[in-house]
Amino acid sequence: MSGEPAQRLYIGGEWVEPDGGHYEVVNPADESVVGLAPEASRAQVEEAARAAAEAFGPWSRTRPEERAAILDRAADVIQREFEPWAELARAETGAPTGIARGMQVGVGVSRFRRYAKGALEPVERGLPPQVTEAGPMGRASVLGALEVRQPVGVVTCITSYNNPWANPAGKVAPALAMGNTVVVKPAPQDPLSVFRMAQALAEAGIPPGVVNVVSGRAVEVGEAAVDSPYVDMVSFTGSTGVGQRIAEVCGRSMKRQLMELGGKGAAVVFGDADLDAAVTGIGTTFSFYSGQICTAPTRVIVHRSVYAELVEKLTGYLAFMKVGDPAVKGTLVGPVISAVHRDRVESYVELGRKEGARIAYGGERPVVGEGRGFYVAPTLLVDCTNDMRVVREEVFGPVVVVVPFDGGEDEAVALANDSDYGLISYVWSGDAARAFRVARRLRAGGVGVNTIGRNMEAPFGGFKRSGVGRDVGSYALHAYSEVQSIVWAG
Repeated sequence: MSGEPAQRLYIGGEWVEPDGGHYEVVNPADESVVGLAPEASRAQVEEAARAAAEAFGPWSRTRPEERAAILDRAADVIQREFEPWAELARAETGAPTGIARGMQVGVGVSRFRRYAKGALEPVERGLPPQVTEAGPMGRASVLGALEVRQPVGVVTCITSYNNPWANPAGKVAPALAMGNTVVVKPAPQDPLSVFRMAQALAEAGIPPGVVNVVSGRAVEVGEAAVDSPYVDMVSFTGSTGVGQRIAEVCGRSMKRQLMELGGKGAAVVFGDADLDAAVTGIGTTFSFYSGQICTAPTRVIVHRSVYAELVEKLTGYLAFMKVGDPAVKGTLVGPVISAVHRDRVESYVELGRKEGARIAYGGERPVVGEGRGFYVAPTLLVDCTNDMRVVREEVFGPVVVVVPFDGGEDEAVALANDSDYGLISYVWSGDAARAFRVARRLRAGGVGVNTIGRNMEAPFGGFKRSGVGRDVGSYALHAYSEVQSIVWAG
């Protein structure tokens, strides 16, 4: 795969040589070179934003049917190239083959299909007329009103490294469906898949400047994509710390924002829960992207009556989780994205041990093949308390902490809500009424009741430091639009 030609930037409908040369994209599984990614200059990012601004007027006025057809054709291209592009995604991210196929490229296809339909959703809504008496404002009249959703303008989409297909598709497709133009700045660790998405859109007939992709490892690339005066909105997925800095820049010029930030999902397990179902749900933390997923149930809050049994079942579950090369059949846990991130995750495990947690499983670096790659052992930390940093901070790796509680719903809710984060939490209980009662009390943007599954039409986003705004389904179309009111006298 490293024999592929060096990737160029996509600006104004042209494939452009990067001013900053190229850098190597490394396979986290074996540290081989996947390909060469372009390093854009600040001037090239500004050029991309200007191209998007120039394309906005014509694109925003295209018929919804035309936008829908282009998104559908892009999905056709991605489906046609499914196998090689899934292989590229696996190589860039270290995700096992099934994840790369189903949850990365497969979800990318489905999101383009969904927003091809979304482009056809109504953007106007009539409001009840208002009867106005004669007065200082004029004669008596009946005032009609229309709510209209308009595109925001140029949207900078800054995407996460854990899923270079589903995450950018979930931004680009609804933004385009609403009539916006975009500048996409992919994560520096795995940008090549995002350029394939641009390739699909180009083949599908997207007009020049409507989609632009610029990449780079330098901080100034992301800064230029945020602070450009041509940019009207920033959609960001990533850490809370970076999100806060982006929000500060956006605040200076009142740019719109959509932020999906960190998470430390609480999994509340009551004494009457189906423990096998809870273990299966919690166990996805280890297998989905090796814990590099903000929605993971990483913080287990379990009633003391079933604490020992749950820990035993989780330990047994982990014993069957094969860590290894993501290209090998049967691998459930691949590497994390980089050596730097591996060291960070391992430092949290060591910190937890020093804080008094007990390592019930894992904790040692696994050796895969010839010892290359950025592997972290799936790790279970038990006997934890809510004041430990390993319990409070996002690890973003295959690490689960377990905190027992002795009381009832109030204590469980208090522990779950004692967090800076509030993206998705979970409740397992055999009593459906209690589960829903507790779910409503959790300060989280989403709550799974006896499931980790997500309804992909339900709003997605976080409370507290987990983000600003909501997307997914029709909510994404709303996120990438401004609401205008038109009032007239009847």
